[in-house]
Amino acid sequence: MFYIYSMILVTGSTGLVGTHLLLELAKKHDKIRATHRASSNLRAVYDTFALYVDDPGTYYDKIEWTEADVADFETLIQALDGVDYVYHTAAFVSFDPRERQNMIRINVGGTANLVNACLEKKVKKLCYVSSTAALGNAPSGEQITEDMIWSYSKNRSSYSVSKYQSEMEIWRGMAEGLQAVIVNPSIIIGPGDWKRSSSYLFSAIWKGMKFYTEGVTGYVDIRDVVYAMITLMEGDFTSERFTLSAENLSYRQVFEMIAFALDKRPPGIHATPLLISLGWRLSWLISKLTGKKRSITRDTVKSSKRKALFSNEKIRQAIGIDFIPVEQSVRDTATHFLNHALARP
Repeated sequence: MFYIYSMILVTGSTGLVGTHLLLELAKKHDKIRATHRASSNLRAVYDTFALYVDDPGTYYDKIEWTEADVADFETLIQALDGVDYVYHTAAFVSFDPRERQNMIRINVGGTANLVNACLEKKVKKLCYVSSTAALGNAPSGEQITEDMIWSYSKNRSSYSVSKYQSEMEIWRGMAEGLQAVIVNPSIIIGPGDWKRSSSYLFSAIWKGMKFYTEGVTGYVDIRDVVYAMITLMEGDFTSERFTLSAENLSYRQVFEMIAFALDKRPPGIHATPLLISLGWRLSWLISKLTGKKRSITRDTVKSSKRKALFSNEKIRQAIGIDFIPVEQSVRDTATHFLNHALARP
């Protein structure tokens, strides 16, 4: 469990998970350190706090900021000075094959660096934010559990590979004496950077997204993710992984929920396999001709067609969590998005 004089470190502090985690930690603790890169937007942290509390500065001022990069071992060693507990939320997410090596360097190499630094500094416990992309597959129609064995296949995205290999670094650290827990969230719903990650869905539907696929996956509220992480860290859990997912829904269902919450027309065109195949090839050609980042890649196509069902039984039994329904998560996030969108000139 945490002690009042323990120092807590958070990596990836300006991301969706990191910002929400910092607020909840700041409500309970006074010694919090957060890493950031030179290019990070620290204002995003303050703005996220302001969504939930009337006095964001009170909590923001508790945070000790330190510039560090998970890809740089020496900066991590310095950041871990005096630290007892670590939340590792930093990650690079991309489905662009051109960014594969950089993603492996940051996600896998960075996690290896952090594990080594934690071992050297004798950190008491680490919580690593992985992904359901690092879980194994289940037979058709069955739910995926933490015990499913991950295996390489042509259908695995580079992101999936990077998160699986990152988990292997955590397990290696455990074998060397590090106390740690792993959480595997599904698609996280919550207010964040409206141009990135799952938060981008709200922007896309606001702008009139036309297409949907028949893929199915899990969804979870950011508040539940943070609650589970802190509870697992404060409890006697170690050398285990936990899937964090509230419900399994089709992309079409969630798109319709978002559209309804934003008072927009839901995507109405089914993106058939042929249409999707043409789409990512056209995106590849446009990228080649213009040098712009691809809007659709082969990996995003694979992800959009996959039908994956995730079990949350283990985490429910472990900490008694009662997940926020996805429909409520969407409504709450849409409210934040509308306040943001309508406030813009």
